[in-house]
Amino acid sequence: MNSNYEPRPWMKSTLALAGVYNLVWGAVAVLFPSAMLGWLGINETGVAVSFWQCIGMIVGVYGVGYAIAAASPYRHWPITLVGLLGKILGPVGFLFAVSKGDLPTAMFRTILLNDLIWWIPFAVILWGAARHAHAVQSAHEEPEADDPMRDLLTNTGKRLDELADVAPQMVVFLRHAGCTFCRQALADIAAGRHQIEATGCEIVFVHLGKEEDDSIQVFRRYKLDDLPRISDPTCRLYRQFGLDLGGFTELFGLRVWLRGLLFGIVNGHGIGAVKGNSFQMPGVYLYHCGVILGGFRHNVASDRPDYVELAQQVEMTERAVAG
Repeated sequence: MNSNYEPRPWMKSTLALAGVYNLVWGAVAVLFPSAMLGWLGINETGVAVSFWQCIGMIVGVYGVGYAIAAASPYRHWPITLVGLLGKILGPVGFLFAVSKGDLPTAMFRTILLNDLIWWIPFAVILWGAARHAHAVQSAHEEPEADDPMRDLLTNTGKRLDELADVAPQMVVFLRHAGCTFCRQALADIAAGRHQIEATGCEIVFVHLGKEEDDSIQVFRRYKLDDLPRISDPTCRLYRQFGLDLGGFTELFGLRVWLRGLLFGIVNGHGIGAVKGNSFQMPGVYLYHCGVILGGFRHNVASDRPDYVELAQQVEMTERAVAG
């Protein structure tokens, strides 16, 4: 596996520390419940003591789970997810109880150490596990990708190099067919198609779906199904052109959400089911005779390049060569 998608050493250490902490805390709660309750300002009644010991047992069991997860943080992500949910719901319940006067504010000490300080590391571990899952069984799984130029063919049976040897190609790497930004890109290309082709540049799409499924319906929707397209569900060509999986901000940042609402609702492109690697970043490149003449690499998934302006770089490059 590419080391970029492997768990970081601190993740194992954090989960191991969480396991030790929970086991120790649980043991103290079971063996010395009255002392802990007194420190928290809770009356040491028989019911409270028994209840606190039960909580200690539950916390201790979580400790065992975290210790197991520490051995392989990404493989055992469900344990971390359950733990994070508990650490979110615990403070919510605490605030509700405090508002009713059922618990003293001194309990916040426990909430801080048992729950709040673990939010960020657990969330980062879960995000890493999600990226890892999207890298598995794709070209991103290996540090070095193979050469898909010779293997991947367009729906018309030609290789990208064959097309690029005849004329400059605008290679448009799309996200999955259900993506609002993918649909906006197709709409923009459809609107500027004549201007793009007038520069002498031809258009070829690379997509994550399969030719035999209904993911290609999106090309028909925007009247672009006559253009050549390459199916690349394992992201081999994406990797070849340096397009990686997105990070959290690139895929789910505020700018992405706002543009998603604009493109999906205002512009009417909607959103469909995920069909392909939803973490794959898009991009567009001008490719001719084995050389990349220019391109646009998205900083965030919602970026909207000017395809016509990009195609005009072909004319400028040809004039520069002729001069």
